[in-house]
Amino acid sequence: MILSDKTIMRMLDEKSLVIKPLTKEQIQPASVDIRLGDTFSIVEDTPSGIITLNSQISYKTIKSDSYLLLPGQFVLATTMEYFELPDDLTAFVEGRSSLGRMGLFIQNAGWVDPGFKGEITLELFNANRCAIELKHGRRVGQLVFAKMDDHALSPYNGKYQGQIGATGSRVFMDPDSI
Repeated sequence: MILSDKTIMRMLDEKSLVIKPLTKEQIQPASVDIRLGDTFSIVEDTPSGIITLNSQISYKTIKSDSYLLLPGQFVLATTMEYFELPDDLTAFVEGRSSLGRMGLFIQNAGWVDPGFKGEITLELFNANRCAIELKHGRRVGQLVFAKMDDHALSPYNGKYQGQIGATGSRVFMDPDSI
């Protein structure tokens, strides 16, 4: 079941759902707007020119109120908001259609697990032929919350738990990478 604005506000008041900072204007009828944070990370070049799934990837991370995303460029960014989901609630990350129509693709694998705590890392790609200026605090998407039929037996406690800022891939930590 998708949560309504009324249920989202009740859960925020009860503190069973935490979103900080949050303004009332961000709460929509069936979602919460997410805003762009001030941390951006780009993959650093490797000597071989190859990224493997078994090795840690190096990133250059900057903090800035704006970032110029060049045509064909990929950057990790973060949400301005910090989230704490209870273990019976999940969320879908959706980009804004208005930004997609400019050629800005926003994704984060699309899913936030029950029990997750932290900022959400967004993967941004400029499919346009023009650069796109990204500004800290701008609405970039929304979180749609779904109530689960029961509490998760194993709420999220993985390698991205507690992440703050644009967090790079930790795929090299996967058990199947050995």
